Order: sequence, then structure tokens, then C-alpha cells
Amino acid sequence: MSQSTVPRPPVPAEGGATPPPQKAAPAGRKRRRAAATPPGGIRFRHKLRRDYALILMTLPAVALLVVFAYIPIAGNVIAFQYFSPYAGDGFFDSMANSAWTGMENFQRMLEDRDFWRAVRNTLMFSGLQLLLYFPIPIALALLINSVLHSKVRAWAQAVLYLPHFFSWVLVITVFQQLFGGAGLVAQLLRDWGWADSFDLMTDPGFFKWLITAQVIWKDAGWGIIVFLAALSTVNTELYESAAVDGAGRWSRMWHVTLPALRPVIALLLVLQVGNMLTIGGEQFLIQRTAVGPGASEVLDTYVWHRGIQNGDFSYAAAIGIVKGIFSVGLVLAANRVAHAMGEQGVYSRR
Repeated sequence: MSQSTVPRPPVPAEGGATPPPQKAAPAGRKRRRAAATPPGGIRFRHKLRRDYALILMTLPAVALLVVFAYIPIAGNVIAFQYFSPYAGDGFFDSMANSAWTGMENFQRMLEDRDFWRAVRNTLMFSGLQLLLYFPIPIALALLINSVLHSKVRAWAQAVLYLPHFFSWVLVITVFQQLFGGAGLVAQLLRDWGWADSFDLMTDPGFFKWLITAQVIWKDAGWGIIVFLAALSTVNTELYESAAVDGAGRWSRMWHVTLPALRPVIALLLVLQVGNMLTIGGEQFLIQRTAVGPGASEVLDTYVWHRGIQNGDFSYAAAIGIVKGIFSVGLVLAANRVAHAMGEQGVYSRR
């Protein structure tokens, strides 16, 4: 028999008295309560009480980020001015007394041949590093992870990670001692009678390959650490199951290891694409004299020379604004591609 849908009368309390009916909460109070307590979640004040220790730990980092990253954004106003640091007492007073020029600095940028040469060099260096540098940490991490002996694996990881702590001055000095005109390779070639004027450090045509080799030698170890950490989370039972099914070493790497690395690869690739317009200023500034500005001028060095050396602060700020806008666009585009491939990227889709 089906259950009756007729509502039951209230059950009398002890003594025969019927309890008074409960009043329904107002609709506004229900909405506020639902907003304060999400479905299956915790109220915001309870989260604060639970995580106050973590919040206190992050406050210094947030304060540094606000002081050194967000407050200086206000200085971008000088991109629309003819800014002079001598127009007043202090930066803000000088900014208030400087003349407004509107979009003149941006129009000047579009007509500047040196600016477009810096953009072309920046994209060329970034493209080479994306194609040649990015896959190398993945390959080295897979190679180190395949080594069974733990001591050999730890030694190889330490040796490859050590150059990451070197300054660019030391890295360029090492390359100068190897590939310079008085370096080891040049001396060997002269002794063997093959070449008398070997000097890769002053060759503008070879400079793009030289820069990429320096970046690979210095920073590949950092990428190895990231990918090895991702490989440590792979379930070993997957390898055992694949081996039982007859999969060889290459097949296990292709069907088990690389799919486990896909989220990390997608995340780092999005960040790498977002930094395409921001490429090592110090590395290029040190070697600028050897190869000339035509081969070594990138956006960071161009902003340095225009803004710091020549005192054209407004024009340098305009270049910085354009570079920041395009960098954000590159991150969003790369993240959309990661979403299309089924990966989370920098942020997840709602």
C-alpha cells in the first residue's frame, strides 16, 4: 500500500498540551544564512578561526608583495606624462608637477625602429629557449629517475642542480674561458692548426645559440627538481601492471610516466609562455659590448638604456605597460590552450 500524503497532526506533549507551531524564518534571514554557510561548507569566520596560524604566516609575504609589486603600479601614470624627477621634491611631487602628454609615448613607440628590433630579438630568444631549453629538464628527469642506484641518482641530481646557484657573471666567465678567443677550445684548435680566429663569445650570428646554451646549463637543474618531484607521486603499481601486460620500458614511459607529468608540463609551459617578453636582462647587459646592441638588445635591456641611462622615464614606463598587457594576454591564451587539452593550467575553469 502506498503511504498517505495527508499531513499528520502534531503529537501532544506530556500532559496533553499540544506544542505551539514553530514560526518559519523570514526569507531574507534564510538567504543570509545560505550565503554565510555554503552547501556542505564552513562559515567564513570559522575558516578564519581554523586557519589563523597560516594566515599570520603569509602576512609578511603579502605585505612585501603589496609594497614592492602593487603600490609601484601607481607609478605607471608617468607613461602619460613628460616626467622629470627634478620637477618637485620627491617622486609624487615630481609626478604632480610634470606635464601631461596623453598617448604621445605610445605613438612614439610604434614609430621606433629600435623598439621593434628589441621585440624581434626578444621573441627569437624566447622561442629558442621554449623549443630547446624546455624539453631538456623533462628528458634529464626521466633519465635520472630510471637510474636504480640511489647514490648515483642523488649525485647526478646534485651536479646538474649546482649551476643554478651561480651568478650570471660566473656563468659567462666559464663560457668565456671555454669558447672565447683565448679559451680552451680556441687554444686546442690553434695547436692542431685548424683555426686561428675562433671566438664564439664575440660572434653576433652565434649569440642566440650561446645565450640558449648558457640558460640550459644554468637553469636545467631547477626544472629537473620540479619534474622529479612530480615523478615521485606516480603509483608504482601502474608500472607493475604495465610490465605484467607486456609493456616495455619505452611503452611504460609513454603510457604511464608522461601522462603523470602532463599537469606539471602544462603549468610550466603556461608560465614559460607568459614570460616570453621578460628575458634575462643581466645576462644580456654583460655581453652587450662583445656582440653589439643589434644582436643582444631585448626589451629589458632597451627599457634599461632608455629609462635609466638616458633618463627617458616616461617612454620606458610606456614600454613596460605594453609588455605587461601582452604578457597577461599570453598567459590567458596559453591557459586556454591547456584547458582545451584537458589540463588545469594556472587556474581551473568554473
